[in-house]
Amino acid sequence: MLIVSDTYDQVNGVSNTYKNLIRESHDTIEILHPGMFTNIRAPLYPEVQLVVNPREVYLAIKRLEPQQIHIATEGVMGLVARSYCKNHSIPYTTSYHTKWPEFFNRLAHIPESWIWPYVRWFHKHSKCLLVPTQSVKDELQDKGFNNKIETWTRGVSEELIASKRTKNIQPRLLSVGRISKEKGLDDVCRLSDKYQVTVVGDGPYLNELKEKYPKVIFPGYKFGRELAEYYASHDCFVFPSRVDTFGIVIIEALCNGTPVAAYKVTGPQDIIRNGETGYLGENLEHNIELCLQLNCSIIKSKSIKEWSWTKCLKIFNDSIK
Repeated sequence: MLIVSDTYDQVNGVSNTYKNLIRESHDTIEILHPGMFTNIRAPLYPEVQLVVNPREVYLAIKRLEPQQIHIATEGVMGLVARSYCKNHSIPYTTSYHTKWPEFFNRLAHIPESWIWPYVRWFHKHSKCLLVPTQSVKDELQDKGFNNKIETWTRGVSEELIASKRTKNIQPRLLSVGRISKEKGLDDVCRLSDKYQVTVVGDGPYLNELKEKYPKVIFPGYKFGRELAEYYASHDCFVFPSRVDTFGIVIIEALCNGTPVAAYKVTGPQDIIRNGETGYLGENLEHNIELCLQLNCSIIKSKSIKEWSWTKCLKIFNDSIK
């Protein structure tokens, strides 16, 4: 089994998914990613690596002689893998992790209608298209995708679950993830006059946020047990993004008993049970106030049972049969 992805070395939900998938699997899974080849940084998105010589990727796939290929992303690596599968009549599956039409619209003001034809074409002959939530599945079907589409859950590893929570006198808000403009982080940072706000992560928008919001704490990237302690020591997790298809950090927060405040958009609305594990709506500050009244112990116990990398692997394996 071969997975081909345009992102793996970076800290994001896509790489996190496949690293955990490979770790959970007892079968041989190979992965190819841009870090294994000569690459350059994408002009508008420097954290993305672009392979300089696609032929190197093609030959690498040929040497591995995979019986099955999963194409994780729609970039250069994905295009090469798609071409190889077509030329060698190899069945393949794909996944849809990023809302590319919305992403490019926010990043470069490219009309969404220009991007959808490419995304439809890319996944057109996929044996099974894996998507993170039912909302994403519904959206793709509305956009004319005729593939077999399956929802693909995510999980939380044990090292990301703290043993106990910390009680605070004053409410503390947390956000975790890539610090980039399209993530909507201004919406949580501007609340730093009322709450203690911590934003864990890094990215191209970090310096600008530091200048605009001097009261916000920016500790950089955190991992494993240290990240788990951040989740468990805050009273509300705020997810201000409107462009994510899932949001693994949401379920990581929930598995640590931290309620989540978010907008009612794809991703959060498929994960959060409104009034039980968090609150959704256009008024983010109101959602936060409501979250502070929820029972953290109940949120933690229910969430740990629900989100599993074992389930994630089973769906992945079933999709390639």
